[in-house]
Amino acid sequence: MISVNVTKELSSAEGVLQAFFELEIESGEFLTLFGPSGAGKTTLMRLIAGLETPRSGTIMVDGEIWFDSDKKINLTPQKRSIGFVFQDYALFPTMSVRQNLLFAAQTQEERLYVETLLEMTELQSLSHRLPATLSGGQKQRVALARALVRRPKVLLLDEPLSALDPLMRQKLQDEIALFHQKLGITILLVSHDIAETIKLSHRLAAVEAGRIVRVCPPMEFFARHKLSGKLQLVGEVLKVEFEMPVAIVTLLVGSSVVQAVITQEEGKNLRIGEHALIAVKAYNPIVLPLTR
Repeated sequence: MISVNVTKELSSAEGVLQAFFELEIESGEFLTLFGPSGAGKTTLMRLIAGLETPRSGTIMVDGEIWFDSDKKINLTPQKRSIGFVFQDYALFPTMSVRQNLLFAAQTQEERLYVETLLEMTELQSLSHRLPATLSGGQKQRVALARALVRRPKVLLLDEPLSALDPLMRQKLQDEIALFHQKLGITILLVSHDIAETIKLSHRLAAVEAGRIVRVCPPMEFFARHKLSGKLQLVGEVLKVEFEMPVAIVTLLVGSSVVQAVITQEEGKNLRIGEHALIAVKAYNPIVLPLTR
């Protein structure tokens, strides 16, 4: 169990906010921090990691105090059982793939575990190569494997897949889900991607202006309507065309383009670039905008 109850001054486009984060995460849970840029998602993650210091409050993980302002306790990042994957990978450019992983190892057991992680991430054949010779997806695998070397209690992922193309992004989402299933590790993800959030998360914590305003399952957060359709997909609205008496909506679902015929009234609720939920019931598509 991760218990966070902290305050922190947060710089935003609107000025300095007095952020207050209160959140509990179950052991083994996959939780996504979701919200607009500048809301404080990454700051909250860095507070848990010990890379930033709260103004006041407490952070506890499995009964161990990581931060307590009253008791003057503030464990260093090295003493917190965390793995952190950054957006920019943060790999050592002069070290090979294997050396990058070995650098994180502190014990002989962890050094032996490096070989297991190379196999799990399918990096054995690339283990001698330098980061500059790898693709974006391969670099992300290295960063993920390195974060797991010390078998952390908590894995923190700060939009790790945002720079990848859709196909590679989906592949690595599958790999992250598999790691979570195999290792049973608690994962905290920062993401702006609705489909990614729905695919990976048990719960979503909505962050706005330095506050956690709601915690719930992703579909409960995004979908305004409860639907009984057996097939439900999330896609980005590319185009809405009105042809009396219907509307034709074109959506990007993963890497596929999908078209659906809906009512004109439904079409008027959709906006280009936003995400929508597609539900199919008795062969009749229903397309609804996803709201925050």
